[in-house]
Amino acid sequence: MSSSSLLKKKQNRSFVFWGIIFFIVISFCIGGLYYCTLKIDYTWRWYRVPQYFYYNSETKIESENTGIVDLINKKDTEIVITIIDDNGEVHQYSCLEKNVHIEIAKGDYVFKGDILLTYNKWKVGILLQGLWLTLKVSIIASLFGMVIGIFTGFARISSNPAFKWFAITYIEIIRGSPLLVQIFIWYFVLGTLINTLLTQYGLLLIPPLWFGIASLATFTGAYVAEIVRAGIQSINKGQTEASRSLGMTYVQSMTYIIFPQAFRRIIPPLAGQFISLVKDSSLLGIIAIRELTKATREVVTTSLQPFELWFVCAILYLVLTFTLSMLLQYLEKRMINS
Repeated sequence: MSSSSLLKKKQNRSFVFWGIIFFIVISFCIGGLYYCTLKIDYTWRWYRVPQYFYYNSETKIESENTGIVDLINKKDTEIVITIIDDNGEVHQYSCLEKNVHIEIAKGDYVFKGDILLTYNKWKVGILLQGLWLTLKVSIIASLFGMVIGIFTGFARISSNPAFKWFAITYIEIIRGSPLLVQIFIWYFVLGTLINTLLTQYGLLLIPPLWFGIASLATFTGAYVAEIVRAGIQSINKGQTEASRSLGMTYVQSMTYIIFPQAFRRIIPPLAGQFISLVKDSSLLGIIAIRELTKATREVVTTSLQPFELWFVCAILYLVLTFTLSMLLQYLEKRMINS
């Protein structure tokens, strides 16, 4: 048997051995966690968790007027109820839902607030709403953070002292202060000032969600700027000199030669930064934005099921970050092979 065959066989044995060790450790951890759950005085209610994702809710249509039910008209997919109030005015209530139950009859005298129709409708639960908001905030903040980071990264290595000093100041201030403090500043200080000015000029106010997105975007932009700077500076200076010797301007050299190569190198750290952004979005709950963590906290408060719901919250974050990681790895492989 050749030495290469022996080496391959040895590597296979080592792979199998350490694979078995991995599964033994994982099984031990899961078993230990299960043993701990048996030793605490807690009733697990996993069957109640699905209702916080999707649930069947009874919806009621109430009368907004006091009067007599004059007509109940049933069409193909619509029910129309006509009520004549004490002043002789006609009011109509319609419903296009299926499986509608009519709670009144023709000729009944109804008061304001009386139930006219009821029907069951599937609605999105609070956890799914929080998951969607987390995804939405992360995507928007990532896009803005990417734009801010690219421009700031170029400014950071610019020969223009004003651009360079502005970039350094921004990066050091943002990276040198906690994200939670920045969220407070954006919401309570900048948000108050901006909305006060908008109120004075009779303009629409900016919702808290956008101040949260702004704080995440500026925070991410500072780290992306350093990633972009490091990626550009990792390219051999000889390529810049060669492109300039061919008659390219600085902008053309960066656009067509340097940055495309640097972008391939910065994808892995960018992936880590965007994954961190998904998790950092959990801090927005502190300014009343109902993302996934705040939604979970509200459900825990009302249901008294902390163990199940926090496990579910962790799994949902894991699904988001793992999916993003796989997408970025796929993008990285495509760019390397292209």
